[in-house]
Amino acid sequence: MSALKLKKGASSHSAYNLRPTFSDHEERHTLAVLVENEPGVLARVIGLFSGRGYNIESLTVAEVDHTGHLSRITVVTTGTPQTINQITAQLGRIVSVRDVHDLTQEGRAVERELALFKVAGKGEDRVEALRLADVFRANVVDSTLDSFTFEITGTSEKIDAFADLMRPIGLQEMARTGVAALSRGEI
Repeated sequence: MSALKLKKGASSHSAYNLRPTFSDHEERHTLAVLVENEPGVLARVIGLFSGRGYNIESLTVAEVDHTGHLSRITVVTTGTPQTINQITAQLGRIVSVRDVHDLTQEGRAVERELALFKVAGKGEDRVEALRLADVFRANVVDSTLDSFTFEITGTSEKIDAFADLMRPIGLQEMARTGVAALSRGEI
């Protein structure tokens, strides 16, 4: 009797799919979490991530309904599809969480981030900083004889590109808000 030459997970005599159904490919996802605005809610949400070893790339929180005392937490994280599904399910089980949406999975979303850049320089560096700011549509919000403070809004990639170009000119300091996101179209 000769040995069967089958690929791993395949069998000519089995009715079961023995191939793994999970993916090991990590993806970036933006989650929108609507929560009750009360003490400790943010700590519980963040505790879920840290307690299970999930990473948070960006976190934005603000009250969105003053009368209903609701806040929106926007979290950008990475993980396999199974990990993202697990995070979403676990977030939904937190008592103070009203709603969880995976904006990446639900379709197209608008994502923006605000950043402030302090750039020091004299002479040609000042002129180059202003030229680049104009190209990126950044606004000058403060100016001294030695530095500019620019405000820029856009995707995370746009802000990263602006930072990369400002470093050789004299980038001194940077502050970023984190991603704010909404799904496109009808709800």
